[in-house]
Amino acid sequence: MHLAPHSDVIIIVDVLCFSTCVDIAIARGASVLPYFHKDERAKEYADAHGAKLASRRWTPHLNKKVLSLSPSSMQLLNVGDKVVLPSPNGSTISFSVEGCIVLCGCLRNAQAVAELAMMKGKRITVIAAGEKWVDGRIRFAIEDLLGAGAILSFLSVAMSPEAKIAVNAFRSVENNLYKTLAQCSSGYELIEKGFPEDVHISCQFDVSNTMPILVGKEFVGKFF
Repeated sequence: MHLAPHSDVIIIVDVLCFSTCVDIAIARGASVLPYFHKDERAKEYADAHGAKLASRRWTPHLNKKVLSLSPSSMQLLNVGDKVVLPSPNGSTISFSVEGCIVLCGCLRNAQAVAELAMMKGKRITVIAAGEKWVDGRIRFAIEDLLGAGAILSFLSVAMSPEAKIAVNAFRSVENNLYKTLAQCSSGYELIEKGFPEDVHISCQFDVSNTMPILVGKEFVGKFF
């Protein structure tokens, strides 16, 4: 991650759905270990850390019973649980960052994460993770731009033009987040696949005080 040497703090934003999963897991007293997507060593990695391995998102019926990359499935976690949560974007980026403080933010915990970031350093980088096409190319994800903008709106720091645009984008739809996320590409796909609850959970703004911070290779929680 080439931004790490130039940052005191990096905030990873993957609203649909890694960052939202992390927020809910932390709120339930669990911790999350990020890992590469579709890596056959994930089970071995989970076993080595005494963690559960989340499955890929399959069907709504299945995800009510097993942990997966679905925010609603994180409600299965209990205090003290550890879960390895692979994803192609937010989790992979989180696993790869070294040399600075790493936080995980979303719409739900925007203010709490922003305030922790300002406590930890002056050079703050907010990364909108984006999505991936089947062939591995990066796909722009408006939900991550909005999540980044929400966090940036609480930062009292000098901002780049890109950061200012993200804040303006968030403020333009702040009162209409569910409709915006439900109609964007990622949200529409989730709803079509039977996961409207995940979109609803992910678009809730500033309802959580979790501050997920990467300690070693594990997101653990700090609270106000």
